[in-house]
Amino acid sequence: MRQHNVFVALTLLAATASLSAQTTISAVENPTSPTTTGNGSAVTLVSPAPRIANPSPAPFSRLAFGGGVSAMGINMQAAVIANRYMNIRGIGNYFTYSLNNLSVNGFNASGKMNFAAAGASLDFYPFPNHGFRLSPGALFYNQNQVSALGVAAAGTSITIDGTTYYSQTSNPLNATANLGLNPNKQAFTMTTGWGNLISRRGGHLSFPFEIGAAFVGAPTLNVVASGSACLDQAQTMCSPITGNSQIATQFQSNLTAQVAKWKNDLSPFRYYPIASFGIGYNFGLGNRGAAVR
Repeated sequence: MRQHNVFVALTLLAATASLSAQTTISAVENPTSPTTTGNGSAVTLVSPAPRIANPSPAPFSRLAFGGGVSAMGINMQAAVIANRYMNIRGIGNYFTYSLNNLSVNGFNASGKMNFAAAGASLDFYPFPNHGFRLSPGALFYNQNQVSALGVAAAGTSITIDGTTYYSQTSNPLNATANLGLNPNKQAFTMTTGWGNLISRRGGHLSFPFEIGAAFVGAPTLNVVASGSACLDQAQTMCSPITGNSQIATQFQSNLTAQVAKWKNDLSPFRYYPIASFGIGYNFGLGNRGAAVR
């Protein structure tokens, strides 16, 4: 009998709890519906304004600046938010570097790398709370090129298109070369990467990484030589390589063929690699930081 009484008491307690929970759920689902208090008076519950998880930020409400290193040199970036899924980003790169004591086909060469490029891209984040992105864009300014000056010491042998010449002592051979990495001054770019300059999760710092390519076209190459060449080491058969002499004609023909081979070797490199890593900082622009609901 005692066990029966305990069972009945537990059953009544569970029923009471269930009824209370249903009343609470009903009040939440229908916050404006009246409920009755213990003394019989009606009370109307008013729900607060609905909260939006992950509200969309207002366009141009946040701005970011970043810097780092890339395959085009020192990298500088600026980005502004367009909506929850997109940023508009401007990019600039600059780098100069001198090279010395390079040996190329018998020439002792020195050169200089000059990189300067600027462009823009549209960064699309398919998963806004994560850093993965796809970024189509364009280079509007591209002056990436390499220049070099080579001198063949007196008596040094050089090989041009399979033919050996000797640099004359009184008028050594020299050559200038220009490698253009910018046949298309305006070029389409496509990159992907990780890291949002303007984080959708809040915070000011970011560490973006990017990889892709710029479709700049096949590199250009121009080589101009001057001085005097000899057909024998004893320098008994020598002539300036500019003019109408047999040696000059043969040398220029060999040089043209050699440059054509180099251009053919360079032709597959129509896509300049883009790879960068850096740090960015973003901040709000006045009162534009309010979310669009």
